[in-house]
Amino acid sequence: MSREITPEETQDISEIRQIRREKLAKLREGDRDPFINTRYVRTAYSEEIKQNFEAWAEKDVSLAGRLMSKRDMGKAFFADLQDDKGRIQLYVRVDDLGEEAFGEFKKWDIGDIVGVEGFVFRTRRGEISVHCKAVKLLSKSLLPLPEKFHGLTDLETRYRQRYVDLIVNPEVRRTFEIRSAFIRHVRGFLDKRGYMEVETPVLNTLSGGATARPFITHHNTLDIDMFLRIATELHLKRLVVGGIERVYEIGRIFRNEGMDTRHNPEFTTVELYEAYADFNDMMDLFEALLSSAAREILGTYDAVWQGARVCLAPGWARLSMAEAVKKHLGVDFMPVRTDKEALALARSVGVEIPGNKEKTWGNALYECFGQKVEDKLIQPTFITLHPVDVSPLAKRSRVDARLTERFELFICRSEMGNAFSELNDPIDQKQRFRKQAELRQKGDAEAGMMDDDFITALEYGLPPTGGLGIGIDRCVMLLAGVDSIREVIFFPTLKPSEV
Repeated sequence: MSREITPEETQDISEIRQIRREKLAKLREGDRDPFINTRYVRTAYSEEIKQNFEAWAEKDVSLAGRLMSKRDMGKAFFADLQDDKGRIQLYVRVDDLGEEAFGEFKKWDIGDIVGVEGFVFRTRRGEISVHCKAVKLLSKSLLPLPEKFHGLTDLETRYRQRYVDLIVNPEVRRTFEIRSAFIRHVRGFLDKRGYMEVETPVLNTLSGGATARPFITHHNTLDIDMFLRIATELHLKRLVVGGIERVYEIGRIFRNEGMDTRHNPEFTTVELYEAYADFNDMMDLFEALLSSAAREILGTYDAVWQGARVCLAPGWARLSMAEAVKKHLGVDFMPVRTDKEALALARSVGVEIPGNKEKTWGNALYECFGQKVEDKLIQPTFITLHPVDVSPLAKRSRVDARLTERFELFICRSEMGNAFSELNDPIDQKQRFRKQAELRQKGDAEAGMMDDDFITALEYGLPPTGGLGIGIDRCVMLLAGVDSIREVIFFPTLKPSEV
């Protein structure tokens, strides 16, 4: 079916901008500058009227929002107004507004911000609408919105101009409503369990708390280089030493690493620490938090993510890393005692250790999991007992000193969170920091640094503590059913566009 092409669709952006600027100039000449408006009192929103028509029928209302369409009927217009809650149809008639006001309304453009007063009614076709008695231009749009038949579909443009994306793709808002609801849920969940929310420094003189490449900046007054934090861990554990036994922080993390559908250089985590708990308690807590979030936000334990149907009902699988490798690759690292044997076992399944990593038993096991097993994990699965070599802040396993009391949760091939029984032995911790510092000197930019003050804190005594870090963005991706992290960050990091 063909449709009428609007005049603006045949013009380029610069021409449209000029025409709209000329309209603005005429408004200003007539002392009708829309940008002098301040507040506008509205008494209703679109969706509350549409959802409860019987209560609003024939009642006077005042609405405000963006003009999304206009349909000229000669002596009348039908139009669509979009506000914070949704859309509603307007009926604008010359007999109600008068010739002058109606003539002004005819000149308004799609995208203009308007206020309307009128009464609620239902048209002969059954559509709930507002019969306008007065209209006011509140703000002028100088650029056209993408036309509705093609919309805004280019991903780069959507992410660069999120403000336009939100206007013309209303479903995008739902994703960010889920994000907001999840963060509220996390806070409520932890607050009810006696956790205290805190804030810790974003700028640090040392990079620590994770294995990641940091961003480096310079403090002019102190004349020193500083690092944007790659984790909140070390400061939060200092607070546990200080007696805050249940503590958490929701905050932005910065890592100067690759970008793909699951990684953005800045992202949001919640890290939490509980004295006198261990990694088993953290597994129970994480499962309860995420499953209850799904139930509360989605109304079901079922989610669809990355093409797979996922069940988030409690009772998630728990496998050690060695068990997962044995299950999926058929090789058992636990009887192996030497690094040489472990490297040979890894090669037997097609796994080589990266050149910047030490050729150890722990790295061989870890690389087998990362390269061959991780992508096989679809349903929620806790992978526990990670090697000491890749877990510099986790307590050693009481069963096998090569391993640590650590887990990561995987859903649909993606890591959702990381947790430890925290290492609280200052002597062991110092030795591991030294090992990390040696690796950094050898060229491993992701290795940690020696943090002498953190060692001092441990020397005052850190209780047995369970710690957990959760990727907020990935959890939102799961709940919203979107496959790219850029869909859940309002303004993701992008390469500057060419001018």
